[in-house]
Amino acid sequence: MTDIRVPKLSNNDTEYVLVEWAVEDGKPVRSGDPVATLETSKAAEELVAEADGYIRHLVEVGANVGPGQLIATLSSGPPPPSPDLQTTKVSPPDEAGAIITAPAQALLDELGIPRARAYELGIAVVRRADVEALADGPRAQPLSRVQQAVGRAVSTSHATIPAAYTAVKMDVGRALAHAAELTRQVKRPIGLAEIFVGAVAALHERFPLFFAAIDGDRALLSAAAHIGVTVDLGNGLYVPVVRDAAALGMKELATRLMEFRVAAAEARFRPEDLDGANIAITLHTDPDVCLAIPFVFPGQVCALAVTAPQPELVLDGAGAVASRTVANIGLAYDHRLINGRDAAAFLNALKEDLP
Repeated sequence: MTDIRVPKLSNNDTEYVLVEWAVEDGKPVRSGDPVATLETSKAAEELVAEADGYIRHLVEVGANVGPGQLIATLSSGPPPPSPDLQTTKVSPPDEAGAIITAPAQALLDELGIPRARAYELGIAVVRRADVEALADGPRAQPLSRVQQAVGRAVSTSHATIPAAYTAVKMDVGRALAHAAELTRQVKRPIGLAEIFVGAVAALHERFPLFFAAIDGDRALLSAAAHIGVTVDLGNGLYVPVVRDAAALGMKELATRLMEFRVAAAEARFRPEDLDGANIAITLHTDPDVCLAIPFVFPGQVCALAVTAPQPELVLDGAGAVASRTVANIGLAYDHRLINGRDAAAFLNALKEDLP
């Protein structure tokens, strides 16, 4: 008999969600076949069989599972079915392939709720909890996998990280002009995203704690700046990672961020694209957003928020009215490792280092 255990998929998560069995309980599989899909806080990843055999499910779809946990076995002969984990597959005319678990079907029958109501939820697997929600309240819009993953990351962050926040106003007029000139030089679109990734990465050696991780009573320092950058094109929030950003030139940064935008539009990020950041930059393009407080991703200690540039009228040294372009830059930080004075020093250094 061969065990199927959960591998470690992410440095930021202590548990994942089993979102799908690719092979029905008791069915044969071959080595290398996908058997299940697990979801981390950042991506979904398939597990494959490492041997031939007949699969026996030990946990149900939707269960939280941890690294090393036994979730299935492979035997040389067909195992007896697992009564508590059986599912009923139904194929209504316009929702072919939807799955209703046995407990969910039993509750539908008990409450007299038509199956069509369950199909209207628009989810691949209908569980007993979904049927209870149908009976107890108004219809709910199910969250996408990406939304669910972000929600778990936010909940973990708020529950485990004592975060504080500091914001400053920065004149970004010269940085925008510099970005426009670089765009002409390198033939790649360069904006504040690329400018701030480069500037934050350059602070790694002076402010190593801002790129660290907390492990009990220790701060684990990183050898390089691996910067997560938020990308949201309307189909979910992604935070792909620019690895060793300080070693990249502006043309390479621009190319990398363009690749991220294309991958986000096509929803084709790989798990390794989204794992390993030690600081995050969240970008806001809505001109009406004047202040944004990012959450600190689990496993990190800082997150920087950049709002859209806005014109501002000021008085120059002679008392005349002048115009400048500003953005509000906010830093959320884990107060166990970073204090307010450190945060202000980091933001001031960033302000001074902008082109």
